[in-house]
Amino acid sequence: MGDALNTALRSAMSAAGLNPRQLAGRVGVTGKTVERWLADDDLVPHARNREDACRALGVDEEMIWPQIVKDKIKTGHDRELVRAYPYRSACPSEVWAELVAQATEDLFFAGYTNYFVWLEQPNFVATLRRKAEQGCRVRFLLGDPDGETTRQREAIEDTALSVSTRIRISLENLSRLTTVEGIESRFSAPEDATNHVSLSVFRFDSQALVTPHLARLVGHDSPLLHLRRAEDGGLFDRFAEHAEELWSRGVEAG
Repeated sequence: MGDALNTALRSAMSAAGLNPRQLAGRVGVTGKTVERWLADDDLVPHARNREDACRALGVDEEMIWPQIVKDKIKTGHDRELVRAYPYRSACPSEVWAELVAQATEDLFFAGYTNYFVWLEQPNFVATLRRKAEQGCRVRFLLGDPDGETTRQREAIEDTALSVSTRIRISLENLSRLTTVEGIESRFSAPEDATNHVSLSVFRFDSQALVTPHLARLVGHDSPLLHLRRAEDGGLFDRFAEHAEELWSRGVEAG
């Protein structure tokens, strides 16, 4: 998180006579989310939430979140980079929830275990069921829990909750969705497992969260990039194509 409070937001809330809980109610987010906005002037909410917040406060976006002005004038390839986190765990769970909620066409979870999303997103099985019923394609690409790469990774991480166990927890949750049309799951092919375990790509329509896994670190200790597609052949496309290639050679999970 940034080092400075968002004093402009706090002043606007004071002028409008709204506390964090009240503003959260107007925007449709949690009170903790608004508190996070107040605590970090580098944190820029998603466009829909910014618009709703500014409408409730009667101010312009640029007054509260001047960072969006800088983002709008980016011209290089880095304009696709929304935000970078030194640790995946530093990315608020609300960011994941908002990206899932906003997706209408493609949800693609191409982490090696995808274990953490079931824990961090409340009632995630029901959420995925609803998204699929609304016409969104939902895919999970997992590592083979019995594969050699999985065994090697377990030896490297040496954690109590093993890689294969984390994969099987995802499979257990996915088993509750087997009758839902539009939800698919595959294991990456054995020849792709090393590439899969070293890079996680989570796609939400034209946005993505990408985690390159570092050496012996587990996923939540590795860095994370939040990307938004802005050009052909940019960062988003390259990571998305990587995940699609692994998916195309994957085998049905079971």
